[in-house]
Amino acid sequence: MDKIKLDLTDKKILAELDKNCRIANAVLAKKVHKSREAVKYRIQQLQKNGVIQQFITSINPNKLGYSMFKVYLKLANIPEQREKFFEELKQNKDVYWMGISDGVFDCVFAMLSKSTTDYFQKINSLLSKWEHLIVSKVLGTMVDTRQYNKKFFLNDKNGTYVLFGGDVVHNEIDEIDAKLLNILANDARISLMELSRRVHASIDTVRSRIKKLEEKQIILNYRIAVDFNKLGYEFFKAIIYFKKLSAQDEKSLFEWMRVHPNALYYIRSLAPWEVEFEFAVENYQQFNAIINELRKKYSSVIRNYEHLIMIDETWMPAYKEMIKPYLTP
Repeated sequence: MDKIKLDLTDKKILAELDKNCRIANAVLAKKVHKSREAVKYRIQQLQKNGVIQQFITSINPNKLGYSMFKVYLKLANIPEQREKFFEELKQNKDVYWMGISDGVFDCVFAMLSKSTTDYFQKINSLLSKWEHLIVSKVLGTMVDTRQYNKKFFLNDKNGTYVLFGGDVVHNEIDEIDAKLLNILANDARISLMELSRRVHASIDTVRSRIKKLEEKQIILNYRIAVDFNKLGYEFFKAIIYFKKLSAQDEKSLFEWMRVHPNALYYIRSLAPWEVEFEFAVENYQQFNAIINELRKKYSSVIRNYEHLIMIDETWMPAYKEMIKPYLTP
């Protein structure tokens, strides 16, 4: 796949949209020192050439009473069966995210459930059906995830993040809230006027409801999904095993990831390992250099690591199941 060439203005636009893709064109134009019309045209071109795949709203399932469970699988070399398995996962209403990878695992996905009993039954049913394909498995529970803005656009070291997951809270929402979440999930740049029309509520009501969803941390932020390949980047995951981890060590690691231009996610898990670090890099050599830097700096903390390259990732419509009870059939 040919790399799309971007100039500095395109990169600035992408960086700002990833911090808040609901930013008005007039405000964005001032930030990048271009006209509103020029900014609108550039965004359209970035969508047309596939760099921007979607404008998405990060919805935190933990604040709607759900926990997130992670599944890591090594699969047998049966191409037709693998493809059928991936397609079934994509249709599974409990799957929130799925990644196809190369490395220590071939497939990683996240499932949502309100109880461990429910999850236990569903994952055992799914994996039993595909036992002929599954060579090995690791099951884990996500504690929380620091989701960083995409700093690599501008080689930025002043990162921001939102905390995904965390403590489970059973927040109550109503039908208007559910409609807003359903629309914003994959159309985060929609105007207030259009939102108002589609949920049959006033603009003031819509603005107020969104603010409350943000305050409850149900809505975390508004960002862009991009095609890493078209930007000339690859998506690597490092699975990190610790020797020890003091509060001070962890604080230092948080800061290291926050300021690293290539860091995307810092994932804490209850699994055989403690954390997963995810990076957008130009090639394996760059990823290897980052990991070597990390291991050298934290030699007393990190025992060893494993890695995988994410070949494809898909955000699933499991969020629809979270809000389905609040929607009128």
